[in-house]
Amino acid sequence: MSHSLRAPLLLPLMLSLLFSACTDEAPPPPQDPPSVTVLTLRTQSVELTRQLPGRTRAYVIAEVRPQVTGIVKERLFTEGSVVEAGQPLYQLDDATYRADYNSALASLDRAEATVEVARLNAARAEELVGTDAISRQDYENAVAALRQAEADVGVAEAAVSSARVRLDYARITSPIGGRIGVSSVTQGALVTADQPQPLATVQQLDPIYVDLTQSSSELLQLRKAVAAGSARGTNNTPVTVLLEDGTRYDHQGELGFSDVSVDPSTGSYSLRVTVPNPDHLLMPGMYVRAVLRNAVLEDGIL
Repeated sequence: MSHSLRAPLLLPLMLSLLFSACTDEAPPPPQDPPSVTVLTLRTQSVELTRQLPGRTRAYVIAEVRPQVTGIVKERLFTEGSVVEAGQPLYQLDDATYRADYNSALASLDRAEATVEVARLNAARAEELVGTDAISRQDYENAVAALRQAEADVGVAEAAVSSARVRLDYARITSPIGGRIGVSSVTQGALVTADQPQPLATVQQLDPIYVDLTQSSSELLQLRKAVAAGSARGTNNTPVTVLLEDGTRYDHQGELGFSDVSVDPSTGSYSLRVTVPNPDHLLMPGMYVRAVLRNAVLEDGIL
């Protein structure tokens, strides 16, 4: 009976030892202690920057318009070229204006000759009135005639100047230096002094403006920070311009204008940056972005 009791007890023990021998694995290797990074926080001055969208605009825009009426005789420039201030652009048919100028010159010569005669008469009358050879009235009439002749010379000189101005206006020149666009008229076209359409447009592109817009809420937040002493405003800091492809423009601009009113439809106000453009890489109407340094945070933590 003792054998019958041992068999059931030994069988589970042998199976347990056999299973543990088949599934026994090696213990995992010991792990390295975890690394700990320690940072020491400290405050420092931090520049607060803002990236704003904008459009380029020509520094000066001048529309070339005729100041006299005439037929375009010749165009004296190449479209798209750079012109200088005072450079001739169009030549109108000036035959009529030249004739008027020559007529005014002749009238001036006649008036000057009349003055010479009146001056001699006045001098002779002064000698005769001293010897009572003529009356006082005749002498005063001779002096008055001299003064009238001198006034006629002044009128004739003014007429010459006016005729000369109209003659010069027949040669239309550029009011400013810059790059000129397409011509709206060709040779043989009739232009008038009061026409609404300009003959061409000249734009000065160096330097060039970059017009930006910024939210008025950001400006208000910045001013509150400056008033509280947590930030310090910056003046005359250079402005970095980013081109349409994201590259940085070689020349830095300067903030020259900040609008005093907010656009009620957008809740933003305008800023204007003046940027050097010696190579004319920036053209009017281009989309750019400008990085402005608005203020310095005195106790910033990075």
